[in-house]
Amino acid sequence: MAYLETLEKSLYNLVTETSTNLPKDVRRAIKKAKQAENAGTRAAMSLDTISNNIVMAEDNVSPICQDTGLPTFKVYTPIGVNQLEIKAAIKKAIVSTTADAKLRPNAVDSLTGANSGNNLGDGLPVIKFEQWENDYITIKLILKGGGCENKNIQYSLPTELEGLGRAGRDLDGIRKCILHSVWQAQGQGCSAGFIGVGIGGDRSSGYDLAKEQLFRNVEDTNPNPDLAKLEEYIVEKSNTFGVGTMGFGGEATLLGCKIGVMHRIPASFYVSVAYNCWAYRRMAVDIDPATGEIIKWHYQDGEKITFRDEEQTAASTDNELVELTAPISEEQIRALKVGDVVKINGRMFTGRDAIHHHLMSHDAPVDLNGQVIYHCGPVMAKDEAGNWTVKAAGPTTSIREEPYQGDIMKKFGIRAVIGKGGMGPKTLAALQEHGGVYLNAIGGAAQYYADCIKGVDGVDLMEFGIPEAMWHLNVEGFTAVVTMDSHGNSLHADVEKSSLEKLSQYSERVF
Repeated sequence: MAYLETLEKSLYNLVTETSTNLPKDVRRAIKKAKQAENAGTRAAMSLDTISNNIVMAEDNVSPICQDTGLPTFKVYTPIGVNQLEIKAAIKKAIVSTTADAKLRPNAVDSLTGANSGNNLGDGLPVIKFEQWENDYITIKLILKGGGCENKNIQYSLPTELEGLGRAGRDLDGIRKCILHSVWQAQGQGCSAGFIGVGIGGDRSSGYDLAKEQLFRNVEDTNPNPDLAKLEEYIVEKSNTFGVGTMGFGGEATLLGCKIGVMHRIPASFYVSVAYNCWAYRRMAVDIDPATGEIIKWHYQDGEKITFRDEEQTAASTDNELVELTAPISEEQIRALKVGDVVKINGRMFTGRDAIHHHLMSHDAPVDLNGQVIYHCGPVMAKDEAGNWTVKAAGPTTSIREEPYQGDIMKKFGIRAVIGKGGMGPKTLAALQEHGGVYLNAIGGAAQYYADCIKGVDGVDLMEFGIPEAMWHLNVEGFTAVVTMDSHGNSLHADVEKSSLEKLSQYSERVF
């Protein structure tokens, strides 16, 4: 019994550390990106926000990003260790960390849409066991959010790729697929990011291999010299695309690339890419199988960058800093243009996938005329008085709401939408027709934005679960950048077009 209690505590600590404290190698990669960025740009400001958020998450022992993802465990056990006990202990640790707001309740029934509330469900969390001859247990955990998970991509070779032409069944075709995978993620995956690549296998084992690469150290060298050369090439060339942090443009688009290879059958040739955001939350521990205690934490080598007391980048821009308080008038919105930095005070309402789907055929529970909708599924907890408090509240990827957003804005008179990664032509047309604006917040900066939220004034539609409910938030100094305006301009479309031109220069055979 003492073993199981200790094991559960060790797993609780593993989940908490993974969610709230970025590993040393990831911090060093972000530091390198900050040093390479041009001062005074939107990308530099974004990296400042990211580094501030890392500090706040560590200090608050709260989630770095509000989307704590789908917990995926890889467990290596000595012969004779009871894997069923470990599985039960993992589930208990997941329930406990969810209750303590270290994880957001993310387990949703795919048929009913009901949220279990504790991150347990059919197939969740994902736990994969492997037996080995070592005399200790190793447990790896990755928390990969939906925004970056949705930018995973798999190629079946040969294929035709936009900007790059034909990719054949050889190393050069693999090169083209990986470059394309980075380009297609744009800012929707919370760039600058990391990728794991799996070459070969079938559709499922290829993705497993790709995700397994994300457990490698950012600074390691591939033992296969061809793949080591390719990994270095991909990072170097990807950072010439100009996608940049959050898709704002800039020098840092990709922070790491790790590639694995396995055999395949003659008829199939897959290149599978697992894209991970800058909030690269993965950790591993070695555990004593006799006591359940942690005997070693992984990713502890080298310098730890704290990001404390670093000089902040001031914006050098001709665009304005505009303060807005809802309800916002059409005249105020029409005065905004792409590049303006907006600070919002007062009320805003969260709304994600379930809310947008609901509002297409129902009345809104509140008057949304002139209001601000925030694409956000926060991590929430109740204080001692029973009042809701926000523990983490960064933006979710907005493109999922593209089928609804324009119609919803016009139907209810919404003037501003906040999210990350931008939206498409349907929303852009509605912004122009209705007089609306899209504001890009910094993806993953869940502590930074939670600090801007001074109170929770109410909540509606809780039947959709905590992440999908409509929260009424009272905010101060909530900062975001206008990236789609009411005049038909979209920074996201501009960056996608210019980065495609830069991608195209790598169409010629290299390997």
